[in-house]
Amino acid sequence: MEALIPNRSSPSTPATLAESVALQREVLANLLREPLALAAQACSRAWPSRAGLNTALTHALGALPACKYLYALDTRAIQLSDNISQSGPVEADYARDRSDRPYMNEAVPNEGFLLSQAYISLRARRPSLTAIQIVRDDDGHVLGFVGADFDLRDLPITARLYNEPTDWLQIKGDPAIRGAVFHQTRSDSQLDLNLDTVLGVMEELMTDRGVFHGKLHFSSSRATIWLVDDPYRYRLLDINALTDPDTCLIYPRHAYPDDAIVPRRKIRPVLDVLRALRFMDETFYLRAGSLNIFNGMVGLTFSCDGAHYLPWDAFLRKGYDFWASSTPVIGNTSN
Repeated sequence: MEALIPNRSSPSTPATLAESVALQREVLANLLREPLALAAQACSRAWPSRAGLNTALTHALGALPACKYLYALDTRAIQLSDNISQSGPVEADYARDRSDRPYMNEAVPNEGFLLSQAYISLRARRPSLTAIQIVRDDDGHVLGFVGADFDLRDLPITARLYNEPTDWLQIKGDPAIRGAVFHQTRSDSQLDLNLDTVLGVMEELMTDRGVFHGKLHFSSSRATIWLVDDPYRYRLLDINALTDPDTCLIYPRHAYPDDAIVPRRKIRPVLDVLRALRFMDETFYLRAGSLNIFNGMVGLTFSCDGAHYLPWDAFLRKGYDFWASSTPVIGNTSN
Protein backbone atom coordinates (compact mmCIF):
# COMPACT_ATOMS: atom_id res chain seq x y z
CA MET A 1 0.00 0.00 0.00
CA GLU A 2 1.95 2.98 -1.27
CA ALA A 3 1.07 6.52 -2.21
CA LEU A 4 2.71 9.49 -3.80
CA ILE A 5 2.15 12.80 -2.07
CA PRO A 6 1.77 15.92 -4.18
CA ASN A 7 4.43 18.57 -3.81
CA ARG A 8 3.40 20.62 -0.80
CA SER A 9 6.00 23.33 -1.11
CA SER A 10 3.38 25.56 -2.71
CA PRO A 11 1.23 28.12 -0.84
CA SER A 12 -1.20 25.27 -0.12
CA THR A 13 1.30 23.73 2.28
CA PRO A 14 -0.50 22.88 5.57
CA ALA A 15 0.22 25.74 7.95
CA THR A 16 -0.88 24.11 11.19
CA LEU A 17 -0.54 20.80 12.95
CA ALA A 18 -4.28 20.20 12.51
CA GLU A 19 -4.04 20.79 8.75
CA SER A 20 -1.10 18.39 8.49
CA VAL A 21 -3.03 15.71 10.37
CA ALA A 22 -6.05 16.28 8.12
CA LEU A 23 -3.88 15.84 5.02
CA GLN A 24 -2.41 12.62 6.40
CA ARG A 25 -5.88 11.24 7.16
CA GLU A 26 -7.16 12.21 3.71
CA VAL A 27 -4.38 10.26 2.01
CA LEU A 28 -4.87 7.22 4.26
CA ALA A 29 -8.61 7.26 3.62
CA ASN A 30 -7.99 7.29 -0.14
CA LEU A 31 -5.71 4.27 0.24
CA LEU A 32 -8.29 2.28 2.20
CA ARG A 33 -11.58 3.24 0.59
CA GLU A 34 -11.48 0.95 -2.47
CA PRO A 35 -10.06 -2.22 -0.79
CA LEU A 36 -12.68 -2.02 1.97
CA ALA A 37 -15.50 -1.43 -0.51
CA LEU A 38 -14.46 -4.61 -2.34
CA ALA A 39 -14.24 -6.47 0.98
CA ALA A 40 -17.79 -5.36 1.85
CA GLN A 41 -19.09 -6.58 -1.50
CA ALA A 42 -17.49 -9.98 -0.97
CA CYS A 43 -18.87 -10.20 2.58
CA SER A 44 -22.41 -9.32 1.44
CA ARG A 45 -22.44 -12.48 -0.70
CA ALA A 46 -21.40 -14.63 2.29
CA TRP A 47 -23.53 -12.91 4.96
CA PRO A 48 -23.97 -13.99 7.76
CA SER A 49 -21.96 -17.24 7.49
CA ARG A 50 -18.97 -17.21 9.83
CA ALA A 51 -16.97 -19.50 7.56
CA GLY A 52 -17.97 -17.57 4.45
CA LEU A 53 -17.08 -14.24 6.00
CA ASN A 54 -13.72 -15.59 7.17
CA THR A 55 -12.95 -16.71 3.62
CA ALA A 56 -14.02 -13.40 2.07
CA LEU A 57 -12.02 -11.36 4.60
CA THR A 58 -8.93 -13.54 4.23
CA HIS A 59 -8.97 -12.87 0.50
CA ALA A 60 -9.57 -9.13 1.06
CA LEU A 61 -6.68 -8.88 3.50
CA GLY A 62 -4.23 -9.36 0.63
CA ALA A 63 -5.02 -5.82 -0.54
CA LEU A 64 -4.44 -4.40 2.97
CA PRO A 65 -0.91 -5.46 3.99
CA ALA A 66 -0.75 -2.90 6.82
CA CYS A 67 -4.01 -4.11 8.39
CA LYS A 68 -3.73 -5.79 11.78
CA TYR A 69 -7.26 -7.27 11.96
CA LEU A 70 -10.15 -7.46 9.52
CA TYR A 71 -13.62 -8.52 10.75
CA ALA A 72 -17.36 -8.32 10.08
CA LEU A 73 -20.00 -6.90 12.45
CA ASP A 74 -23.77 -6.93 12.38
CA THR A 75 -25.81 -3.73 12.78
CA ARG A 76 -25.53 -4.00 16.60
CA ALA A 77 -21.71 -4.17 16.31
CA ILE A 78 -21.64 -7.86 17.32
CA GLN A 79 -18.79 -9.63 15.55
CA LEU A 80 -19.90 -12.28 13.03
CA SER A 81 -16.45 -13.40 11.89
CA ASP A 82 -13.13 -14.20 13.47
CA ASN A 83 -10.41 -11.58 13.52
CA ILE A 84 -8.59 -12.16 10.24
CA SER A 85 -4.89 -11.36 10.60
CA GLN A 86 -1.86 -11.72 8.37
CA SER A 87 -1.01 -14.93 10.29
CA GLY A 88 -4.52 -16.39 9.98
CA PRO A 89 -7.89 -16.31 11.80
CA VAL A 90 -8.02 -15.40 15.49
CA GLU A 91 -11.14 -16.95 17.03
CA ALA A 92 -11.13 -15.18 20.39
CA ASP A 93 -13.20 -12.18 19.26
CA TYR A 94 -15.98 -14.07 17.49
CA ALA A 95 -19.33 -12.75 18.88
CA ARG A 96 -17.56 -9.83 20.60
CA ASP A 97 -19.67 -6.76 21.24
CA ARG A 98 -17.78 -3.78 19.83
CA SER A 99 -20.56 -1.25 20.32
CA ASP A 100 -18.65 0.62 23.01
CA ARG A 101 -15.46 1.07 20.98
CA PRO A 102 -14.76 4.64 19.84
CA TYR A 103 -14.90 3.83 16.12
CA MET A 104 -18.46 2.48 16.51
CA ASN A 105 -19.60 5.71 18.11
CA GLU A 106 -18.67 7.94 15.20
CA ALA A 107 -21.23 8.69 12.52
CA VAL A 108 -20.52 6.83 9.28
CA PRO A 109 -20.90 9.22 6.29
CA ASN A 110 -23.53 8.55 3.62
CA GLU A 111 -21.00 7.01 1.27
CA GLY A 112 -20.54 4.24 3.83
CA PHE A 113 -16.85 4.67 4.69
CA LEU A 114 -15.37 6.03 7.91
CA LEU A 115 -11.76 6.44 9.00
CA SER A 116 -11.95 6.77 12.77
CA GLN A 117 -10.06 9.18 14.93
CA ALA A 118 -6.92 7.65 16.44
CA TYR A 119 -7.37 5.95 19.82
CA ILE A 120 -5.40 3.75 22.22
CA SER A 121 -6.08 0.04 21.65
CA LEU A 122 -7.40 -2.04 24.55
CA ARG A 123 -4.85 -4.86 24.42
CA ALA A 124 -1.65 -3.55 22.92
CA ARG A 125 -2.13 -0.06 24.41
CA ARG A 126 -0.88 1.35 21.13
CA PRO A 127 -2.11 4.35 19.10
CA SER A 128 -4.47 2.81 16.54
CA LEU A 129 -7.26 3.65 14.15
CA THR A 130 -10.06 1.69 12.52
CA ALA A 131 -11.65 1.99 9.10
CA ILE A 132 -15.35 1.08 8.91
CA GLN A 133 -17.20 0.18 5.70
CA ILE A 134 -20.96 -0.41 5.57
CA VAL A 135 -22.06 -3.75 4.07
CA ARG A 136 -25.28 -3.67 2.03
CA ASP A 137 -27.29 -6.35 0.27
CA ASP A 138 -28.30 -6.17 -3.38
CA ASP A 139 -31.32 -4.03 -2.50
CA GLY A 140 -29.22 -1.48 -0.59
CA HIS A 141 -30.28 -2.56 2.89
CA VAL A 142 -27.61 -2.33 5.56
CA LEU A 143 -26.42 -5.75 6.75
CA GLY A 144 -23.60 -4.59 8.98
CA PHE A 145 -20.02 -3.43 8.75
CA VAL A 146 -16.51 -4.49 7.83
CA GLY A 147 -13.92 -3.21 10.29
CA ALA A 148 -10.18 -2.91 9.67
CA ASP A 149 -7.85 -2.19 12.60
CA PHE A 150 -4.47 -0.55 12.07
CA ASP A 151 -1.57 0.09 14.40
CA LEU A 152 -0.31 3.58 13.52
CA ARG A 153 3.30 2.38 13.34
CA ASP A 154 2.34 -0.14 10.61
CA LEU A 155 0.74 2.43 8.31
CA PRO A 156 2.67 3.63 5.25
CA ILE A 157 4.38 6.98 5.47
CA THR A 158 2.18 9.30 3.45
CA ALA A 159 3.23 12.77 4.52
CA ARG A 160 6.32 14.84 4.94
CA LEU A 161 7.71 15.70 8.33
CA TYR A 162 5.55 18.38 9.89
CA ASN A 163 7.24 21.77 10.03
CA GLU A 164 6.45 23.69 13.19
CA PRO A 165 5.10 27.18 12.42
CA THR A 166 7.20 30.10 13.64
CA ASP A 167 4.33 32.31 14.78
CA TRP A 168 4.27 33.81 18.25
CA LEU A 169 2.75 31.29 20.62
CA GLN A 170 1.69 31.95 24.20
CA ILE A 171 0.89 29.09 26.60
CA LYS A 172 -0.65 29.41 30.04
CA GLY A 173 1.16 27.63 32.83
CA ASP A 174 0.09 25.94 36.06
CA PRO A 175 -2.99 27.74 37.49
CA ALA A 176 -1.67 27.22 41.03
CA ILE A 177 1.52 29.09 40.16
CA ARG A 178 -0.35 31.84 38.33
CA GLY A 179 -2.66 32.30 41.30
CA ALA A 180 0.22 32.70 43.74
CA VAL A 181 2.43 34.90 41.57
CA PHE A 182 1.72 38.07 43.58
CA HIS A 183 2.89 36.34 46.76
CA GLN A 184 6.43 35.78 45.49
CA THR A 185 9.45 37.88 44.72
CA ARG A 186 12.57 37.15 42.73
CA SER A 187 15.63 35.97 44.66
CA ASP A 188 19.11 36.29 43.20
CA SER A 189 20.38 32.91 42.07
CA GLN A 190 24.03 32.03 41.65
CA LEU A 191 23.52 32.40 37.92
CA ASP A 192 22.14 35.92 38.43
CA LEU A 193 25.18 36.89 40.50
CA ASN A 194 27.56 35.71 37.75
CA LEU A 195 25.57 36.64 34.69
CA ASP A 196 28.33 38.47 32.80
CA THR A 197 30.49 35.33 32.82
CA VAL A 198 27.57 33.00 32.13
CA LEU A 199 26.41 34.95 29.07
CA GLY A 200 29.96 35.13 27.76
CA VAL A 201 30.29 31.34 28.03
CA MET A 202 26.90 30.77 26.35
CA GLU A 203 27.72 33.16 23.53
CA GLU A 204 31.01 31.37 22.84
CA LEU A 205 29.34 27.96 22.89
CA MET A 206 26.64 29.03 20.43
CA THR A 207 28.79 31.07 18.04
CA ASP A 208 31.97 29.00 17.90
CA ARG A 209 31.49 25.65 19.66
CA GLY A 210 28.64 23.97 17.78
CA VAL A 211 25.78 24.55 20.24
CA PHE A 212 22.60 25.06 18.21
CA HIS A 213 20.08 25.11 21.07
CA GLY A 214 20.78 26.57 24.47
CA LYS A 215 18.48 27.13 27.43
CA LEU A 216 19.36 29.14 30.50
CA HIS A 217 17.51 28.21 33.68
CA PHE A 218 18.06 31.40 35.64
CA SER A 219 16.20 30.39 38.79
CA SER A 220 17.95 27.02 39.16
CA SER A 221 21.40 28.17 37.98
CA ARG A 222 21.93 25.70 35.16
CA ALA A 223 21.84 25.43 31.38
CA THR A 224 20.99 22.70 28.89
CA ILE A 225 22.69 22.64 25.50
CA TRP A 226 22.45 20.59 22.30
CA LEU A 227 25.38 20.26 19.87
CA VAL A 228 25.31 20.06 16.07
CA ASP A 229 27.70 17.09 16.12
CA ASP A 230 25.68 15.18 18.75
CA PRO A 231 22.08 16.39 18.46
CA TYR A 232 20.41 13.41 20.13
CA ARG A 233 21.90 14.09 23.58
CA TYR A 234 21.66 17.22 25.67
CA ARG A 235 24.39 18.39 28.03
CA LEU A 236 23.65 19.82 31.45
CA LEU A 237 25.94 22.63 32.61
CA ASP A 238 25.80 23.47 36.32
CA ILE A 239 26.79 26.81 37.79
CA ASN A 240 30.42 25.74 38.15
CA ALA A 241 30.67 24.98 34.43
CA LEU A 242 28.80 28.14 33.45
CA THR A 243 31.08 30.38 35.49
CA ASP A 244 34.31 28.84 34.20
CA PRO A 245 35.27 30.02 30.69
CA ASP A 246 37.58 27.00 30.43
CA THR A 247 34.39 24.99 29.92
CA CYS A 248 34.46 26.17 26.29
CA LEU A 249 37.71 24.26 25.73
CA ILE A 250 36.03 20.85 26.06
CA TYR A 251 33.86 21.57 23.01
CA PRO A 252 35.83 21.65 19.71
CA ARG A 253 35.64 24.77 17.58
CA HIS A 254 32.86 24.54 15.03
CA ALA A 255 32.11 26.86 12.13
CA TYR A 256 28.81 28.64 12.52
CA PRO A 257 26.26 26.71 10.42
CA ASP A 258 25.41 28.25 7.06
CA ASP A 259 21.78 27.15 7.37
CA ALA A 260 21.19 28.75 10.77
CA ILE A 261 18.27 31.19 10.72
CA VAL A 262 19.69 33.34 13.50
CA PRO A 263 22.68 35.38 12.31
CA ARG A 264 25.80 34.77 14.37
CA ARG A 265 26.08 38.44 15.36
CA LYS A 266 22.53 38.42 16.79
CA ILE A 267 23.11 35.76 19.44
CA ARG A 268 24.56 38.18 21.97
CA PRO A 269 21.72 40.71 21.56
CA VAL A 270 19.20 37.91 22.23
CA LEU A 271 21.11 36.88 25.35
CA ASP A 272 21.24 40.49 26.53
CA VAL A 273 17.46 40.86 26.28
CA LEU A 274 17.07 37.63 28.25
CA ARG A 275 19.25 39.23 30.93
CA ALA A 276 17.07 42.33 30.98
CA LEU A 277 13.87 40.28 31.32
CA ARG A 278 15.35 38.39 34.25
CA PHE A 279 15.63 41.62 36.25
CA MET A 280 12.70 43.61 34.86
CA ASP A 281 10.35 43.20 37.86
CA GLU A 282 10.40 41.63 41.31
CA THR A 283 7.11 39.80 40.65
CA PHE A 284 7.05 39.15 36.91
CA TYR A 285 10.48 38.02 35.77
CA LEU A 286 12.09 35.50 33.47
CA ARG A 287 12.74 32.06 34.96
CA ALA A 288 14.16 30.42 31.83
CA GLY A 289 15.00 31.46 28.29
CA SER A 290 16.15 29.51 25.23
CA LEU A 291 17.35 30.09 21.67
CA ASN A 292 17.47 27.67 18.75
CA ILE A 293 19.56 28.95 15.84
CA PHE A 294 17.98 26.59 13.27
CA ASN A 295 14.30 27.26 13.78
CA GLY A 296 15.07 30.77 14.96
CA MET A 297 12.78 30.59 17.97
CA VAL A 298 13.23 32.16 21.39
CA GLY A 299 11.48 30.44 24.30
CA LEU A 300 10.52 32.33 27.46
CA THR A 301 9.13 31.02 30.75
CA PHE A 302 8.14 33.65 33.28
CA SER A 303 7.58 33.55 37.03
CA CYS A 304 3.85 33.06 36.54
CA ASP A 305 4.69 29.86 34.60
CA GLY A 306 3.37 31.42 31.39
CA ALA A 307 5.45 30.58 28.33
CA HIS A 308 6.07 32.40 25.04
CA TYR A 309 7.69 31.14 21.83
CA LEU A 310 8.47 33.71 19.15
CA PRO A 311 10.92 34.32 16.30
CA TRP A 312 14.26 35.81 17.30
CA ASP A 313 13.82 38.94 15.18
CA ALA A 314 10.38 39.66 16.63
CA PHE A 315 11.87 39.14 20.08
CA LEU A 316 14.57 41.74 19.41
CA ARG A 317 12.10 44.18 17.83
CA LYS A 318 9.90 44.01 20.91
CA GLY A 319 12.86 44.56 23.18
CA TYR A 320 12.80 45.14 26.89
CA ASP A 321 10.30 48.00 26.90
CA PHE A 322 7.52 45.88 25.41
CA TRP A 323 7.78 43.17 28.06
CA ALA A 324 8.27 45.62 30.93
CA SER A 325 5.04 47.41 29.97
CA SER A 326 3.06 44.25 29.18
CA THR A 327 2.51 42.56 32.53
CA PRO A 328 -0.94 41.22 31.50
CA VAL A 329 0.57 39.66 28.36
CA ILE A 330 3.39 38.11 30.36
CA GLY A 331 1.39 36.97 33.31
CA ASN A 332 -2.02 36.15 31.84
CA THR A 333 -3.00 35.41 35.43
CA SER A 334 -6.74 35.06 34.85
CA ASN A 335 -7.91 31.50 35.46
